[in-house]
Amino acid sequence: MKSTISTETLHGQPVIQVRTAEGAEATVSLFGGQVLHWQPAGGRPWLYLSDQAVFDARGAIRGGTPVCFPQFAAHGPLPRHGLVRTRLWRLIHQREVDGQVMLTLGIDSDDTSLSVWPYLFSLELTVNIGGNRLDMELEVTNTGADALEFTAALHTYLRVSEVELAELHGLKGLHYTDHCDGGARKTDPMPMLQIDDPIDRIYHDVRRPMVLDDGGRALQIDQENFTDVVVWNPWEAGAAALADMPDKDFRRMLCVEAAAVKTPIALNADAQWWGRQSLLVGAN
Repeated sequence: MKSTISTETLHGQPVIQVRTAEGAEATVSLFGGQVLHWQPAGGRPWLYLSDQAVFDARGAIRGGTPVCFPQFAAHGPLPRHGLVRTRLWRLIHQREVDGQVMLTLGIDSDDTSLSVWPYLFSLELTVNIGGNRLDMELEVTNTGADALEFTAALHTYLRVSEVELAELHGLKGLHYTDHCDGGARKTDPMPMLQIDDPIDRIYHDVRRPMVLDDGGRALQIDQENFTDVVVWNPWEAGAAALADMPDKDFRRMLCVEAAAVKTPIALNADAQWWGRQSLLVGAN
């Protein structure tokens, strides 16, 4: 059996549908350059996509793996989460290697981005879909003559059966910034993170894998060159305030985001940077 790759539409927006030879599935939106759906072979979906997500080619799509660049959240003067999650990306190439499907999407600076952020850039997002893993690598190239700085994230929405029962391992002893407590700096003493309130934390200097235990199924979360991890859930009041999320869906998602926030990335002219997040099913 061969892998299949097709360009289709989802709620009027162009997407790439993938089914690998081993039976894994993925949907990648060209609008926003984000993975909307990923289901490993023989398993259940691991990405959350809101049933009320808006596909109007203007606002961001709630769920999947939005790309935040060149600003994460409101950490700067630009629109929240930057300039590329509400623009149309292009498919650069696609290929199948040893039963895995690799897609590379791209987007560049243009007159609209230059009007609010006066730097030239080129982004590539490479998505690799295997039978039991999803790898996403963001590459940033400074194509201008001036040095630039940016923050970035892969804003990954993970689907869980019940967020209060989920356990995120691997953050013990790490320092974090708590944005639910006015940006206080803290250290996590717990062997696992369990969610029973709103959470908006940025963990710093993350060097080891994390494991999300979702009611007996496990997902290993690795990252390279991204030094921060954002953990976010809006909880009941926060979800109710979001027009594009069902009120109770805070129970069905947990964002675990590979990020570069605390220390902005500096790029000289013609320089490149890359960061990767890998999701691996069944690891402990």
